[in-house]
Amino acid sequence: MTQLQTERGMIQVPAGTWKADPAHSSVAFEVKHMMIATVRGHFSRFDGTLEAEEDPTASRAHGWVDVASIDTGNADRDAHLRSAEFFDAERYPQATFESRRIEHIEGGRYLVTGDLTIKDVTREVEADVTVQGAAQDPWGHERVGIEIRGGINRTDFGLTWQQLLASGGMLVGEEVKLLLDVSAVKA
Repeated sequence: MTQLQTERGMIQVPAGTWKADPAHSSVAFEVKHMMIATVRGHFSRFDGTLEAEEDPTASRAHGWVDVASIDTGNADRDAHLRSAEFFDAERYPQATFESRRIEHIEGGRYLVTGDLTIKDVTREVEADVTVQGAAQDPWGHERVGIEIRGGINRTDFGLTWQQLLASGGMLVGEEVKLLLDVSAVKA
């Protein structure tokens, strides 16, 4: 695997348009259940594009997930998450992200700030992004690997359903970890 490093020690995505490869990427999340366990899930339908520039701070990223494609490994829970009490997938079928700023931290690490929209509510969010590297796949396509880590408070986006526990805690945590691992192909 070749990593592209500039004379300033910056590892960056080569300039060009890069499309997420859903077969080799994942959009996942983690949330606390009963304040003691972690439930993990993912979205199986999504897309994303990175318009990388020579100066990475001028680059732009955008993407979407089909919220009805949520999968937590439990059909009843998934149906509840698609319902109006959570994502309301019929009325709001997609969650979207549009970058605003990309700041280089060091090496291949960046802080990406942008607008996340869920259920027609848009909030500014930040994510830690790491360029994992670049390589040519066996079919001659240029690829980059990008790891994205962030978090949101679900109630900020209208995902407010909750059930209090007899012990005083909450059934569903409000903080959600976002875990995206993207293999992108140069268009």
